[in-house]
Amino acid sequence: MIACSASLARVARRQLNLATYHQLKQAGIPAGTISGRSRRGGPWQRLLPRVYLLQTGPPDTRQQALSAVLYAAHPAADPLSGSTAALTGGAALALLGIRDAPPEPLDVLVRAPRLPAAAGRVRPCPTSRWPATIHIRGVPSSRPVRAAADFAARTDDPDLVRSVLANVVQGGWCHPHDLHAELRAARIRGRPAVRVAAAELVAGVRSIAEGRARDTLAATDLPAPLWNARLHDPDGTFLASPDAYWPEEGVALEIDSAEYHYTRDAWQATLHRRLRLESRGVLVASTTPGILRDRPADVIAALRALLALGAARPAPPTVTARGHAQLELPLPPPYAPKARDTE
Repeated sequence: MIACSASLARVARRQLNLATYHQLKQAGIPAGTISGRSRRGGPWQRLLPRVYLLQTGPPDTRQQALSAVLYAAHPAADPLSGSTAALTGGAALALLGIRDAPPEPLDVLVRAPRLPAAAGRVRPCPTSRWPATIHIRGVPSSRPVRAAADFAARTDDPDLVRSVLANVVQGGWCHPHDLHAELRAARIRGRPAVRVAAAELVAGVRSIAEGRARDTLAATDLPAPLWNARLHDPDGTFLASPDAYWPEEGVALEIDSAEYHYTRDAWQATLHRRLRLESRGVLVASTTPGILRDRPADVIAALRALLALGAARPAPPTVTARGHAQLELPLPPPYAPKARDTE
């Protein structure tokens, strides 16, 4: 009995107080004891078929995520190895703290041709492209770039796809070109929402508000800007990175969200950044996501006026722009003629 308790304690410590039926049996716990302890009011809880929570309180987010991996993993494998099951999609991104990533459903990669049945919020996803895995807060998971691609493949809301992919890149979890390559490898780059989001990220767009600005500008005859270009003094001193910048005219667009800019310190930092730009001759148009969404014509009118002023100036501003190239991502067949698919 002492050996049995010690073995079970080791499993519980490794697995956030979770255990599979197979592990409980290996620890010497009889089937009747497992059933009795997991009845209503008992000290254990059956979260999923063959997966038990060894406590009376409700599971937290990490335990729910790990329970999905334990359920989907091959019974004979170490479920923490990430070799037969790994959390992916929005659930993995949510564990990382990526903004807007939904914690459910719990998408779990399994090696094809295995396909455990869906159970509760768990959605097994068979794959023949097994990824390198990592542990996110103790849960075997695909890397962020793969999790983002798996999320995009299973999400129909274009704004949510746009926002989550932007936040993955903005948070530094992957480079936009790596994400584009992963989307292509997953053969989902031709989906409209995915294509738009990938094109924006490679072009330098980093938020859903910037994506909306890109759509708004694309519908006009205004020249294409650099997105998130880094502006420097002639001596190399960094000045600012406006949301959009037109280097020939010396015009910047700043999209200031109340959530990020309207605390006292953030607002002063925004004003200081704007003063630095204006002192070097950059013309700044300011808006908010709400104005951009509800009154895009006003934003375009302001930009048109500033671009005309900038083009008429005898000398450009004294800044150097280091920005992203404006890359157009051709559609793969069957979305475009084969002759145009140059990738």
